[in-house]
Amino acid sequence: MIVSKEKQDILKKRMKDLKIFEKDILEKFILGSGKGGQKVNKTSSCVYLKHLPTSIEIKYSKDRSRESNRYHARKDLCEKIESKIFLIKTTKEKEAYKIKKQKKRRSRKVKEKILEDKRKKSQKIKLRKFSSKEIEQ
Repeated sequence: MIVSKEKQDILKKRMKDLKIFEKDILEKFILGSGKGGQKVNKTSSCVYLKHLPTSIEIKYSKDRSRESNRYHARKDLCEKIESKIFLIKTTKEKEAYKIKKQKKRRSRKVKEKILEDKRKKSQKIKLRKFSSKEIEQ
């Protein structure tokens, strides 16, 4: 998958706005792994970027194409630097936080409160049943 010229231009403009220069980026190509068979194991399609001023590291190997991986790695680098500068959480960070919060164990007080609410609700339902039986008689 070749990245279009328009996307590359947009990325270059974004990098320029964030003051990310190519001379500040250390780029290495590493042997990839995962899906793709022998082709992935033979070629160095995995991209490793390190932004020297901020020491942010990115490793990207989702695609089999080196050029596509280079583009996406730079895009991820821009997102990380942007989130660091503007203190904005990226979508990946938001998803990770959401999953972490879902898996987090509830405290004893919260569990007791939930159980108390359930008891109250069941009492209301029981009262409704009794009142409906009294009306029928």
